[in-house]
Amino acid sequence: MTGVETRSVARDSLFLLADIRIEQGAEANRVRVRNLSDGGMMAEGNLKVKRGHRVDVELRNIGSVPGTVAWVQDDRFGIAFDEEIDSQKARRPLGAAEVASLAAAELSRAHRAPPPPETAKLRKL
Repeated sequence: MTGVETRSVARDSLFLLADIRIEQGAEANRVRVRNLSDGGMMAEGNLKVKRGHRVDVELRNIGSVPGTVAWVQDDRFGIAFDEEIDSQKARRPLGAAEVASLAAAELSRAHRAPPPPETAKLRKL
């Protein structure tokens, strides 16, 4: 390998988990996602897939994404998605925006820090 990147699509190196269902089987299998792009991903796990298998990948913050196994090597394999996704969504914390707005609205006054004191009213020692 020359160390020169020849791929035309940028990939994000990351480590997250996803569930994959092989079209022929009903059970979901947990795999590690090693890299992710808008058009596909590389996964790693004890899963018996073959090139050409149709799969559904459940990605965090994205949902179910259909695709096809493009290549297999040992316990790693590549999946080409049927349609492009926003791969950056998978990096975001689970429902961060929704959790933050809900938490701020539901906190009682007892859970909030008091406002800072006015410096003019502070006594000097």
